[in-house]
Amino acid sequence: MTEAENFTSIREFILLGFTSDRKIQLLLFGVILIFYLITILGNLLIIMLVESDVQLNTPMYYFLSHLAVIEICYITSTVPIMLSHLMAGNGAISFPLCIAQIFVAGSMATTESLLLGVMAYDRYLAICSPLIYTVVMNQRCQLQFAVACWIIAPLFCGICDVFLVSQTFCGPNHINHFMCEFLVVLKLSCGDTQVIENIISGAGVPLLLLPLCVILTSYVFILYSVSHMKSTVGQRKAFSTCGSHLLVVTLFYGPIIFMYIIPNSISAPNRNKHSAIFYILVTPLLNPIIYTLKNKDIHRSVRKLLQRKDFDQKR
Repeated sequence: MTEAENFTSIREFILLGFTSDRKIQLLLFGVILIFYLITILGNLLIIMLVESDVQLNTPMYYFLSHLAVIEICYITSTVPIMLSHLMAGNGAISFPLCIAQIFVAGSMATTESLLLGVMAYDRYLAICSPLIYTVVMNQRCQLQFAVACWIIAPLFCGICDVFLVSQTFCGPNHINHFMCEFLVVLKLSCGDTQVIENIISGAGVPLLLLPLCVILTSYVFILYSVSHMKSTVGQRKAFSTCGSHLLVVTLFYGPIIFMYIIPNSISAPNRNKHSAIFYILVTPLLNPIIYTLKNKDIHRSVRKLLQRKDFDQKR
């Protein structure tokens, strides 16, 4: 009998979650449910406003609506399963569902990374090259950028899942997390995963770092152009628009840098779990707030929508 035949194939994983205390689990269920509903409503509002208001039919809001769709898909790939585990008090998740969660969540995170780079390039063109902006960033170009983001990311994550499924899992099956993540699950494999880790890192790191380089380079040129503007109003408008995007970029890349660049030895064993709760719950909730809080175009569009509803009710 070979060694492989002694392995028992794992059919499910046990997510340890946050705590085994039943009262805290129910409290977390209520808090996370509120976060989830507010996030869905906030991002749906952005999508609805962009689709219904002709004045928001600009590249910036077009990409913003795609970002809202990403946030809805991303949080939905993790939170409903998390809520069901908190309610049941059991973190069991089947192997196929775990793989599916890794694919969807990974695809959305990678798509967001690429889209943030596109949005930075869009702001660069709008501020540094306003005369050619409408010509370069036309509807066809917008569609091409968006489609590229939505195709490249799932393709890469699909390849990652193929590598993961090809591994042998013989135990243990307990994961110190509240969701399935690629590297966390890969570590439970019985075989040698070094080659796979090198391949995935070699392809995955550029997908995250290349958009970040585009973002940083774009904002160097943007800051230079803004500093040479004679109009104070123009400077304020540019800083307001770019400031929102930079804050979203910081919220997205901050936890990733903390998780994958800071050495494991200088932080607690639960750091991945604690960091994940930030980019899974907090970031998708804050993104629509950041983009709408001081955005006059969005405020005007909301007023128009409310006035239209009042008019329809009075008829």
